[in-house]
Amino acid sequence: MALAGLPYSPARPQNLEQPAEVTRVAVEEPITPIPEPRPWDPLKVQLGERLFKDPRLSRDNSRSCVSCHDLSGNGASSNRLDQDPDGSTLPLNTPTVFNSSLSFRLGWEGRYRTLDDQAAALLQAPHVMNSPVAEIARRLNSDPDIRGQFVVVYGRRPDADNIVDAIATFERTLLTPDSRFDRWLKGDANALSPLEMNGYRLFKSLGCVACHQGVNVGGNLFQRHGIFHPLASPKPELLRVPSLRNVATTAPYFHDGSATTLDDAVRKMGLAQLNSTLTDEQVKAIVAYLGTLTGTFRGKPVGTAP
Repeated sequence: MALAGLPYSPARPQNLEQPAEVTRVAVEEPITPIPEPRPWDPLKVQLGERLFKDPRLSRDNSRSCVSCHDLSGNGASSNRLDQDPDGSTLPLNTPTVFNSSLSFRLGWEGRYRTLDDQAAALLQAPHVMNSPVAEIARRLNSDPDIRGQFVVVYGRRPDADNIVDAIATFERTLLTPDSRFDRWLKGDANALSPLEMNGYRLFKSLGCVACHQGVNVGGNLFQRHGIFHPLASPKPELLRVPSLRNVATTAPYFHDGSATTLDDAVRKMGLAQLNSTLTDEQVKAIVAYLGTLTGTFRGKPVGTAP
């Protein structure tokens, strides 16, 4: 959710997939439309999706990537905080995997520069999959079907490199274009209601857009939270500003999941980051605008995909 605050100059994204064309309206605005996914190798994508859903990637075969990143919902989970393999509560709310390839760093603390780096680290992380990639390769090699799929795609059996590459390639396809706001950016003057347009004007004039701009409406800089007033858990102090794409579907909000509704999150952000006590009318308008950032995945609005 929002981490708007003082106007920082955003770092240049490292793995941003720019749209082929930027319309006149988009050029005039601080936010640009999500591009259609690039034509990645369909066999590699298919393999990556299979791995994303395969519990053999976890040490005890108890979870897969979709256990925390539900592709039929918001690309994350509805939990305030998910759990690690031993049942302990994780310290940070799970970010959505949708549109992650459009962020310049990954994870709340921005520890990973690429999807490949993140996939390799989380497969082995004790609090996530807790499974050395070499062990994952051994398991997959014992399955003739998936072993054959790797040979077709990569010309060799599963190994540490191609396992990570397949997962990361699949994740790069998880873009959610065609939100109503994107349609407005592309010139559809009727895509937004008057209330939603007012919300967007407030989003800009109040200063939210200082941190939430670009193609991912965030995800391109670091920021401190609680600039004027405390906000959520005090640690970590410096966070990667999250994307607001599909934010209406990704409750609960903040790095600790402490805001249960978008209304609550907007009010708290206004006070903590902008030193503004927002009126009910302002909050209603901003929340309405944020609802227009919900895109589509596999032809359906995010949150309703099969």
